[in-house]
Amino acid sequence: MNESENSGREAAGNSNAAIAGTTPGAKPPAKSVSKRWLYAVLILAFLFVLMPYLFWQATWFGRPLDDAQMAKAFADTKHPREAQHALSQVADRILSQNADVRASARNWYPQVMALSSSSDEALRTTAAWVMGQDASAQDFHTRLLDMLSDPNPMVKRNAALSLIRFHDSSGHDIICGMLKPYSMPASVAGKLEERLKPGDSVNPGTLVGRIEGSDGKTNEVRTNVPGTLAGWIVPDGAGVIAGQPIAQLDPSSDVAWEALRALYLIGTPEDEAAIAPFARGVPDMPPNVAQQATLTLTAIHNRAGAGPSNR
Repeated sequence: MNESENSGREAAGNSNAAIAGTTPGAKPPAKSVSKRWLYAVLILAFLFVLMPYLFWQATWFGRPLDDAQMAKAFADTKHPREAQHALSQVADRILSQNADVRASARNWYPQVMALSSSSDEALRTTAAWVMGQDASAQDFHTRLLDMLSDPNPMVKRNAALSLIRFHDSSGHDIICGMLKPYSMPASVAGKLEERLKPGDSVNPGTLVGRIEGSDGKTNEVRTNVPGTLAGWIVPDGAGVIAGQPIAQLDPSSDVAWEALRALYLIGTPEDEAAIAPFARGVPDMPPNVAQQATLTLTAIHNRAGAGPSNR
């Protein structure tokens, strides 16, 4: 091959390289990864937004349900939160400003009554609250009286508070008890292993410890009321028997506030000793609790024919 032919071929190669956007003798550039990283970041950002939204949709009970969705939720025995959502929607309908919507709530009263006897404690607790929204339903009134003896304290408390809507103070002692430390019992016999320390906040379902039974099985100890761990009654590692009080929980601010609001209506002079500490102020509780306690003491004194007390 002569020199002119080589030159021609090199020229053609250079021309083709120019058309391809490369330089002669250079390797084609690797596929850019910057776009892949950009897509990955965008997808990740989207998931950060989507996951909380999906969680909110799954847990928020304010999302409206139509009748078909209500029926499906009440029939779903495998997912209690769906039925809990439907119960909440019944309460919303009862409280609606629209007369037709309020009337439609009564279509679901049989389901509310049925779930008030559910084996699921959360459903019974919610049902007790829903029944307090309609003080004209005599069946609700009768059922709430029965629920005052429920083994779960949250069910009893909601039932007692709901009964006030019926001008019924049958749950008075339960409401007063909401202002006092709650003694948490051991569910089984065995050796106690403490997990939390005094001062820790708890909610229903919080794991506070474990009990190792004589069969070697470990049983979880979970709270069934909200509050603050005031202290352990039984030392760590000690043996306990089923039903024995093992810890005390001080009431949460929400529990105290609800109890004080109720006692504003049904409180008696005998309740003052339990109310007065909240009027003076309890550490870590918001000001509205002390304000409500003061209003409640004033209401009790006025009902008793006495003037406001300086406590």
